[in-house]
Amino acid sequence: MKADPATQLRLLDLQVLDSSLDRLAARRRDLPELAVIAEHAKAVEALKADIVRVETEISDLSRTQRRLDDEIDLVRSRADRDRRRLESGQVGNARELENLQAELASLARRQGVLEDEALEKMEAAEELDGRLVTLAAERDRVQGELDVAARARDEAFGQIDAQAGDQRRERDKLAPVLPAPLVTLYEKIRASSNGVGAAKLVRRRCEGCHLELSGAELREVAAAAADEVVRCEECRRILVRTAESGL
Repeated sequence: MKADPATQLRLLDLQVLDSSLDRLAARRRDLPELAVIAEHAKAVEALKADIVRVETEISDLSRTQRRLDDEIDLVRSRADRDRRRLESGQVGNARELENLQAELASLARRQGVLEDEALEKMEAAEELDGRLVTLAAERDRVQGELDVAARARDEAFGQIDAQAGDQRRERDKLAPVLPAPLVTLYEKIRASSNGVGAAKLVRRRCEGCHLELSGAELREVAAAAADEVVRCEECRRILVRTAESGL
């Protein structure tokens, strides 16, 4: 393939632009804020799930408390009714009197059991309320850090995208003025060579693979016509000769 020396040097300009775009893409992909966002988003979702579980427990506990309160009211109401009957003096039969007293004692025990259980549920509810407050505060804290990281990410994305836009516009101006076959070869090599399709020959060393050319390779490159597109024998990248090549 042929391309005059000036065109080959312009190919290096294209490589500079492409390398810059690759670095910007890598920077965008590897922003530290992205890891923070992923970690905090996961934490927020876990905290939200915990909050839902605690709210469900509180709701279930509230229903249990209402049931216990209703049972306690029923026991008290029945005990009050039996007590009034006992205090009225209307019960004259000894057996009936004994049964009424036994029922009052049973109701008192039942009320005690229910009130103890209600107290336990109330204490559990207070503990859950405290847990809910703690979880909500932690969720808000992590969400706040997530929002800060998201804003930093968006700001960084904006800067990177603006730089990439400038670089891409320069590339779009340069690529069409280069010979199409040369650009096609360059892009094919670049795709298979870690983004580098063309490299300088500097002091007998290929800047693509950073290996020094052998004496025979150097003589072959030096003997090639100035417009001959030469390639590195080691990495097969386009090797552009400059005043620094040491030929």
